[in-house]
Parts: sequence; structure tokens; C-alpha cells
Amino acid sequence: MLRKYDPRLIFGGLLVLGGLLSLLDAMGLIGNAGGIFWGLIWGAVGVYFLYLLTVDRTRNWWAAFPGFVFVGMALSSFLPDSLDALGGLVFFAGISLAFFWFYFGDVVTRWWAIIPAGVLLTLGVVSVLDELTAFDTGGVFFVGLGLTFALVAILPGGGGRSWAFIPAVVLLIMGTLLVPSLGLATYVGPALLILLGGFFVFRFFKPSA
Repeated sequence: MLRKYDPRLIFGGLLVLGGLLSLLDAMGLIGNAGGIFWGLIWGAVGVYFLYLLTVDRTRNWWAAFPGFVFVGMALSSFLPDSLDALGGLVFFAGISLAFFWFYFGDVVTRWWAIIPAGVLLTLGVVSVLDELTAFDTGGVFFVGLGLTFALVAILPGGGGRSWAFIPAVVLLIMGTLLVPSLGLATYVGPALLILLGGFFVFRFFKPSA
């Protein structure tokens, strides 16, 4: 009787799949045979972990991380050479999605997961800009961090996390100053002086409680 999970069957099936993809690539019918081969493997592993997640998302919450990571790796492997610059974004987006899923499982106690999710997504965007543009992406990174802290404050369960607006504003200002192409450095300084002065004037005229 054939054993259901015989390693030889799996190994043989992978060899046949690799051979077929290589043959189709040699015939000019497909490209990126190696990427498709590994993409199918990573995708199968990712789908298995996501299946565990759907079976029992309370006890198998950990499966979200390898599941989304392997799916991200699979999608990145499927990309043709013309879209190779998006590989980093797709991979980091997969990990980011895992953290976002973990956060939405409990928006009160798992709020911290928003930070690595936003940082990883920012790194993915920066990797694309590094590949496609020539300008310094340091400012873009700080802008992404600022938006991440803004999400900490405004996403569900963030009623008591208004403190996150402080690092969000600071990082957004730093980011806009570090992106020369935006041309905002000339206006940020005067705008800050106006806002700061207006705050003190408002506090002076505000009736005391």
C-alpha cells in the first residue's frame, strides 16, 4: 500500500516539476523557470501554514508569521526580471502583513505590532526607490516611520495612544527636511515658528479652568 507521505514521492514530484519547468524554459515557452520552481515550493509551504491558521486562529496564531512570509517569498520569486525591483517590497510586505494580522487579533494589547509592520513596509518602499531612483531615501524612511506612529494613534484601539502623535510629527518633519526633491526645507522652519508662537499666544489668552 502506498504510504501517504512517502518522502520519495515528494522528492520525485519536485524533480519532475523542476524538469518540466526547465524544459519549458529551454523551449522558450516560459521564463524565470528557477523563480517559478521555488515560488511554487514557498507558496505551498505558506498555504499550509495559512491553513493551520484558519483551522484554529487562537491556538495557531504563530502560523501567520511563516505563512505570510513564505507567501511573500513565493510572490517575489514569481516576479519577472522586468519587475525585479519590486521583489524587496513584496517580501517585506508579506512580513508586514503578518504583524498587521497579529495586531488585529487584539487591537488593545498587541498595538506594538503596528511598529514593526510599518517599519518593514517602509523598508520595502525604500528598497524599490533605491532600485528605481537616484535620490537619497533617508528622508523617505523617516516619513514612513512618522506615518507608522500616526497609525499607532489612529488605528482601532488607539484612543489611549495619542502620545504616538508626538514622535509621528517629529519624524515627519525630519523626513520632509531630508527629502531635497520636496523642497519643503525652506518652509518648515517658518511654519514651526508660527505654530509654536501661536500655541503660546493661545495658552496666554485661554481662560483658566
